[in-house]
Amino acid sequence: MNIFRSLIGKVWQDPNAAEVVKISSGQLHLVRAGELRSNRECIYNEAMATIRRIPSLEHNFQLVVTRVYEDEDQELLEDDDETDEERVFLIGEELEFRAAQNADGDAAFVWRDLQGDVDELFEFDCGDTNEPTRAFFETCMYRAMYERKYKRSADAAPENALDEFQYRLKPKAVPKARPTPRASSSYHVKEKPAPVEEPTEMPGQEATSRKSLGLTPVSLPNSESVLSLEAQLFRWDDDIEEFHCDGIVNAQILKSTDTTYRYWLCASTSAGPLLCHQFSSDMNQRLSRKMKTLTWNNLPEGAAQGDSWLFMFNDEEDYGTFTQAFQSSMWETRNELPWGKVKADEQDYVMRAANDEDVEMRDVEDESEDEEDVIAALDPDEGRVSKPSDDEEEEEYPSDEDEPRMPIGDKNDRNSQLTVGYKGDRSFVVRGSNIGVFRHTADKNDSIKYYATISKLSTPKGKEFKPKHVMLHDQDTKMVLMNPENPNSLFSMDIERGKVVEEWKVHDDIPVLNITPENKFAPTTREQTLVGASGNAIFRIDPRISGSKLVDTQYKQYVSKNKFSGVVTTAAGKLAVASEKGDIRLFDSIGKNAKTALPPLGDPILGIDVTADGRWVVATTKTYLLLIDTLIGEGRYSGQLGFDRSFPATAKPIPRRLQLKPEHVAYMGHNVSFTPARFNQGEGQTENAIVTSTGPFVIAWDFAKLKKGYNDMYEIKKYEDHVVQDNFKFGDDKEIVVALSNNVLGVNKKNLKRPTRQSLAAPMGHSRSSIVNTPY
Repeated sequence: MNIFRSLIGKVWQDPNAAEVVKISSGQLHLVRAGELRSNRECIYNEAMATIRRIPSLEHNFQLVVTRVYEDEDQELLEDDDETDEERVFLIGEELEFRAAQNADGDAAFVWRDLQGDVDELFEFDCGDTNEPTRAFFETCMYRAMYERKYKRSADAAPENALDEFQYRLKPKAVPKARPTPRASSSYHVKEKPAPVEEPTEMPGQEATSRKSLGLTPVSLPNSESVLSLEAQLFRWDDDIEEFHCDGIVNAQILKSTDTTYRYWLCASTSAGPLLCHQFSSDMNQRLSRKMKTLTWNNLPEGAAQGDSWLFMFNDEEDYGTFTQAFQSSMWETRNELPWGKVKADEQDYVMRAANDEDVEMRDVEDESEDEEDVIAALDPDEGRVSKPSDDEEEEEYPSDEDEPRMPIGDKNDRNSQLTVGYKGDRSFVVRGSNIGVFRHTADKNDSIKYYATISKLSTPKGKEFKPKHVMLHDQDTKMVLMNPENPNSLFSMDIERGKVVEEWKVHDDIPVLNITPENKFAPTTREQTLVGASGNAIFRIDPRISGSKLVDTQYKQYVSKNKFSGVVTTAAGKLAVASEKGDIRLFDSIGKNAKTALPPLGDPILGIDVTADGRWVVATTKTYLLLIDTLIGEGRYSGQLGFDRSFPATAKPIPRRLQLKPEHVAYMGHNVSFTPARFNQGEGQTENAIVTSTGPFVIAWDFAKLKKGYNDMYEIKKYEDHVVQDNFKFGDDKEIVVALSNNVLGVNKKNLKRPTRQSLAAPMGHSRSSIVNTPY
């Protein structure tokens, strides 16, 4: 909330200002929970919401919703005119004010109708207002509640003083008899499951509960109980698109008595077990300390769509106890090692990284931009006005009837890799022993076109091979190829000739498992050296030296088997190295010890990328991304990066977990399996997006919003085929190049949409986003 302090100083401190803050556009509805879920009465079709002082009562404020007339000549009524032209509410915690989403998934504010029935609510829909403004309005509401309750200014209140006024879902006691089900209201609170009546604990009715869940009785494995605590069990309901509460259960963690490091997550009642899911990375678990919830996915074998489940615990103590046991059990499952042997500081690191905390990672200079956004919305006359650009039009798709097609090649081959060019607007896609060459065009409706095929790649001795990995080199005139049949050598291909011209023997005893440019933008220059990594060594490769190409003076080998899985460089040539064990090391140069070593969270890292300045690292695991801020925030080296100095032992950066919401994964119908995530890149440009994929989905996060703590701000586009790899066009933060198993296409980032049930679960149609038919 730091960003709002200066704004509050501008709008709150003037006692002569009647209005504190307003949202100038929205709709007001009255929502009644009843037999009909759609029982929503529109009060004002056009309205504005204002927080207003009560001049005669210090530290008291009103929430005022006023009708806005469409007829410009119609004058608004005076503020004190008590008619149906405005609704006035005294701001206090009894309103149970909170941010929510309406039935259409748009942003809204909700509060109780204190003059109506207990289940009547007011809903102010404000989806057209930007998020910083909505957040500022919400903060002002909580501040007004604070001042009314404590009868003093909130200026000196600590940061968390307003937390007590944020609406909390209150667990309901189990009724003695099962009541008639009541339809829920047409909105749901953000990240808060909507409560409904719990099922009875009576044995006869428990069977009904199991039936309503769509569950068959389960038998528990041979196991012993690690922990059992009372919790509410929720399941994502596709029909109402909310979490539906199915009652109070015993949330259990079971440990196998037959096999080491095997655990199950179970829910049971006195009538028997309801569900039992084996621990795995595919659970896509999500922990929220704020909501005291654990959410996870389960995809039954052969099912077209998965389920999303949620435990809500009674208090923070139960939440902490259960999630600690859950995390330690999950860690043992992934690592097949005892949790008790992990160092205490590393245990704390794992636990802190697992919780979904709303922590902002904000640069100071970013705050002014957000202030401008908020002020622009609060006072449109002072805001910035921009016209929609041409590229914001709806995309159109060309016909492929006359497009040149690639040679088919081996019918069993599929596209396996994508590398985007730095020079000359080319992209290259590996398919078996062939490489397809594609050119980027200025046509927004047909931005990728087939150009040529480099066929039947072979060594200088004539032996054909299928590259394991490729990397552009020397201003895109060469491509470095890795041959899985000869891991101790690299092969240099002349792109103009379309032929492998050299074999670079790196070292007889050291295999090359990963390569990366000498620095992030080295491929745009004539730089000849590159960086290589084996399973436990990092080294420089210079193809100009005779004999082995490994530079002996720039070589660092570890005694232990680190299983390095990826290496990447910054613009200054500093290195980030990831491993299959899940740890990350930051180096200022080759040949030295790492300046920073971050402990593993338990999952192998499949890919790693870094911003040009080295400030941010993104690492990819199978089911989530890790976003790491390398800026040292305290101690003697405060303000420097973890590439140059070591973090204090007690202040290592806690990575942010970026993952898909469990309810979205349930719609997808398959387990998450991310491809290596990438920042957009370009010389002199600032990274503002991260792109990855899973199955047929391309996924992009807004990096600016991520740094402000909005981890769920991702957008998705679905295609008709599996996405092999995707990346931004070099020097472009909008155009994404996508390689499908049998197609290559370009898509503008604006055509990725917010995930919904319709966009995620709809049958896959024939997507024509600049597709080039490339079964070459």
